[in-house]
Amino acid sequence: MEQKKILIITYYWPPAGGPGVQRWLKFAKYLPDFGWKPVIYTPENPSYPLLDESLMKDVPEGIEMVRTKIWEPYQLAEKLNKSNKKFKAGQFDVGKNQSWKSRLSIWVRGNFFIPDARVFWVKPSVKFLEKYLKENKIETVVTSGPPHSLHLIGLGLKEKFPHLKWIADFRDPWTEISYYKHLKLTKTSDKKHRQLENAVFKNADITLATSYTDAENFRKAGANAVCITNGFDESDAGKTVRQNSENFTLSYIGVLEQLRNPENLWKVLDALVNENTDFAENFTLKFVGRIDDKILNSIENSSLKNHILNMGYLSHGNAVKEMQNADMLLITNFPNESSKGIIPGKIFEYLASGKQILSFGPDKADVTKILEETNAGKHFSYSDSEAVKQFILEKFELWKSGNLIENTQYIEQFSRRNLTKKLAEIL
Repeated sequence: MEQKKILIITYYWPPAGGPGVQRWLKFAKYLPDFGWKPVIYTPENPSYPLLDESLMKDVPEGIEMVRTKIWEPYQLAEKLNKSNKKFKAGQFDVGKNQSWKSRLSIWVRGNFFIPDARVFWVKPSVKFLEKYLKENKIETVVTSGPPHSLHLIGLGLKEKFPHLKWIADFRDPWTEISYYKHLKLTKTSDKKHRQLENAVFKNADITLATSYTDAENFRKAGANAVCITNGFDESDAGKTVRQNSENFTLSYIGVLEQLRNPENLWKVLDALVNENTDFAENFTLKFVGRIDDKILNSIENSSLKNHILNMGYLSHGNAVKEMQNADMLLITNFPNESSKGIIPGKIFEYLASGKQILSFGPDKADVTKILEETNAGKHFSYSDSEAVKQFILEKFELWKSGNLIENTQYIEQFSRRNLTKKLAEIL
C-alpha cells in the first residue's frame, strides 16, 4: 500500500533541544507504521535556545527534509540586553526583577512582531510551499506552534488550496498562555493577535491541543479541536539498572523560571530539614536543567544550601537516566487558573520512570486527572503546605523502610506509538 505524504511545518527540529521538538519528531517516527510518509519543512538557519545532539538518533532514516532560510530579529534583542537570551525560550524576568531594558524588549517583542519574531518566515514559506505542494501532490499539512506564526503559513496555504487538509497543532495556547498578559500589548496589538488566532481556529480542518482544557477552550472559540496529549517513547524509557540511592532524592528536571517557582515547597523542605534530623541526614534536592539564578540564590540562602545538587543542562538521554535515579520527581506549572490546561510534556517521561510525582499548579489542573488515572503521585496548589509536607514525609518513610515501589501500571495510553495511532485515525 502506497503511503500518503504529510507535510509537517515545524520550527523546532533536532539538533534543537527541549520538549517542543519531541512531539512531531516522535509522530514522524511512528507515522509510517500507520500509512503516512512525513516530509519535514523547517528553517535552514534557525536560532535555537537549546541544542541537544542526542535527539538526532530519533530522526527517521531517509526522512525527506525541506529547508529554507529564515530571518529573525533575536540578534537585535540580545544586543539590547544579554538576558534576552531567555526570550527565545519564552522566558523573561517578571515584577521586581525587570530592568528598563527588559521592559522595553518585552514591549517591542509583543507589539512589533505579531504573533512572534518568526513572522518574517511566513510570506516566503507560503510562496515556496505553494509550488512544492503542487509538484509533490501533498494534500495534508500540519503546522506546529509556538511559534504561532507557523500557523499563518497554514492559513496562507489553505487560502490558495481550499481542499488542503490542514491540522493546526497547538503545543501551547496562543492568547490564553499565562505570559500573554505580560507582553505589554497595546489594544491594537491585542486585537490583532486575537483576530489571527481566530482565523486559524476557523480555517484549520482540525486544531490539535495537548491538554483536555485547551481542547475545550479551543472548541468554545470556534475550532474543531481534538486533544492528543504528549507522551513517552518506550524506546527512551528503557529501564536502566538503578543503584539504591544513598539519599532520598527529589529531582527537578528541565527549565525552572520565576513564573513557576514553588516557593511553598522550598519553605516546606526548609522546615523538614530543620525539624527532622533523620530527613536532614538523608535528603538531596537535585536540579537537572536550567534553574533561574534568582530561584537558586534564594534556596542557597536557606537551610537547604547543603542539600542541593545542581547538575546543569544534560542531554535528553542523561536527563531520562536522572529521572530513573530519583525517588520523587517535581513538576511545576504556572499558578493562574488559565494554565490549568497545561500538561508539561515532561510528565509523561516521569510516568514512564515509575517514580512518585510531586506536582504544583492551579487547582483542578489537567495534570491531576493524569496522576489520578495512573496512580503516580499528587498535585498541589501553590498555597498548600501542610498536605505537601505530609506527602513528602509519607514517601520518605516508605523509602527508609525500602517500600517506595515503582509504578508503571495504566500508562500505556500515553505511549508515543499509541498516540500516533490516534493521530493517524484522525488523519
